[in-house]
Amino acid sequence: MTEPSKTLFVKIGDFFFKYRNIVFPLFLFPFFVFFKPAAIAHTEGDLLGPREIAALVVVFSGLAFRLATIGWAYIKRGGLNKEVYANTLVIEGYFGLCRNPLYVGNMLIYSGLFLFHGNPFVVVLGIGLYWFIYESIIAAEEHFLKQKFGPEYDTYCQAVPRWIPNFNRYKQSIQGMTFQFDRCLTKDYTTIYNTLFALIAVEIIRDFYRDQTLLWQAVWPWLLTLAVLTVALSLMRVYKKRLHKKQS
Repeated sequence: MTEPSKTLFVKIGDFFFKYRNIVFPLFLFPFFVFFKPAAIAHTEGDLLGPREIAALVVVFSGLAFRLATIGWAYIKRGGLNKEVYANTLVIEGYFGLCRNPLYVGNMLIYSGLFLFHGNPFVVVLGIGLYWFIYESIIAAEEHFLKQKFGPEYDTYCQAVPRWIPNFNRYKQSIQGMTFQFDRCLTKDYTTIYNTLFALIAVEIIRDFYRDQTLLWQAVWPWLLTLAVLTVALSLMRVYKKRLHKKQS
């Protein structure tokens, strides 16, 4: 059977899939740096306002959703030679709740980061742009999966939603599986680090715009926190290498 030609949207998705490790931070940088973050609207004695608290809830919900996804069922996210690829169709774990649980987690993280920044332009354009990118990547992945797995993938699509998790399928999706906590940390510790780094970066940028004369006094605790997180990142890399040697 002749493979259907790729639509422009699928080709865009192929591009973003290939270069996503460059594109996502490349787009994030100007949003954070060139647009002034909104001031924290909080009452006296409170460190954060309602918007920031809501943003952090969204961010950490995204991290939790990613960790839960990886803990129950892991897939190789890098494709093959930076192109969309899959050996098997993963339909268990959180992939039984929705077809793109890792992207759901990512969208929650990015949406929370944009909301934490607070500039209306950044919130609206940032969420819209990242949604478009993920939709195009999903289109590229669905094109590949449909060609490779055919009716099996069609049946999966009919039963499982693309984005919104169906938690009524939770028990069915994890039946007979064991949650792998070590896998959560060793496979996704860089996402945790990068997310915390981005939150701290927003606070440093906010301090810069607020009062440059007291900038060092405001940012040194954040820089110290970044140093601690970087040490933790290095320790996790060492732990991952030792765990890999132990398992091999």
